[in-house]
Amino acid sequence: MLIREKPTELHAEEHGLSSRIRDARLSRGWSQSRLVHEIERRLAAAGQPTVTTASLKVYISEWENSRRAIGPEYRAVLREVFGQTDGELFAVDPERELPSLDEAYTELADKIETATAIDPLMIDTLVQQTELFRTMDRQLGAAILVDRMNAHLATLENALAYAVLPTARRPVAKVLASASTLAGWQALDVGAVDRAWRHYETARRAAVEAENPALLAHAMGEQAYVLVDAGRTNLAVQLIREARRSALGRSPARLLAWLAAAEAEMTAISGDDLACRAALDEASAALPSGAESRDADVPGVFLNESHLARWRGNALAQLGDAGALADLHRALDRLDPTFARAQAGLRIDLGQAYYASGELGEARRQAGQARMLVNRTGSLRHRRRLDRLMLSLANVV
Repeated sequence: MLIREKPTELHAEEHGLSSRIRDARLSRGWSQSRLVHEIERRLAAAGQPTVTTASLKVYISEWENSRRAIGPEYRAVLREVFGQTDGELFAVDPERELPSLDEAYTELADKIETATAIDPLMIDTLVQQTELFRTMDRQLGAAILVDRMNAHLATLENALAYAVLPTARRPVAKVLASASTLAGWQALDVGAVDRAWRHYETARRAAVEAENPALLAHAMGEQAYVLVDAGRTNLAVQLIREARRSALGRSPARLLAWLAAAEAEMTAISGDDLACRAALDEASAALPSGAESRDADVPGVFLNESHLARWRGNALAQLGDAGALADLHRALDRLDPTFARAQAGLRIDLGQAYYASGELGEARRQAGQARMLVNRTGSLRHRRRLDRLMLSLANVV
């Protein structure tokens, strides 16, 4: 079947394509006849017949003068002819013309120069910005930060993309790994599941470039929660165990405890009582003593004895253990009041524990307080958990 282009009305944004096709042709020193030849050659190689040479020359003239839209078949051919992507050849930015080859090299040199200028003081500033977003996230929720977080990540990704030497790349990669892990958790919290997964993939790649096994293990551990929420708990357990193996002997003790606690929660969800209790014991043994909850090496980890009590209560509640209530109340009494989202999750845990023990009135009270916190933080992840609890309570006769 012949590939025929119908002369369709152009949308406003398509008028900018003409200069791009013409510039791509002229940058190679080709006449329109040469472009016709290249298109015919590629179509013939693919076994696709086309219109006559004369018609194809008319098409090119009309494409370049914005009198004919370029259909998907010819877009594919033109990408192959010029070796350019859709974004380079067809994406239209009316405010910016496609640069010449000299301008493109100048732009690249400028970006490399900017990346080279990132010094330790700038790295500290980027770290502090990530910390600011982390604080705002736990107090106000992730939803209000989406634009600012995306801009922050774009800055870091560009800095890494145009840094040349490993000594310049590693510090930027370290900040990017930490920021992307935070962004992954924020995306998961607001229900942007695919975005969360991609942020964690970015974090893992950045941690490898930073030669930082602790940040890599942390990103893997948080990514496992995406699998849990997707109903792939067994695969999540495999991933968290791989993260623990990769971190052993190369990461702070607090992170090792965090990973063990995460495994305990995931094995509890899968119903593996023995594995859950063993992981909880390992978390307790690894956790440094004292009220301190953070290590500078892995700023995304918050864990002390109070936090671990909450984790233990959550896991035991999943297993139907009556001891969960004491741990959860102990964690609630010690919880930093600025951790609004964590408190929401804790009260949902309490509601589930009271429901399991048959104390339905207290379960409803905890669920009501959790709902206020969920509404405040906008956490779709906790709302989903809360809705399941409320459905269970509604079905009780």
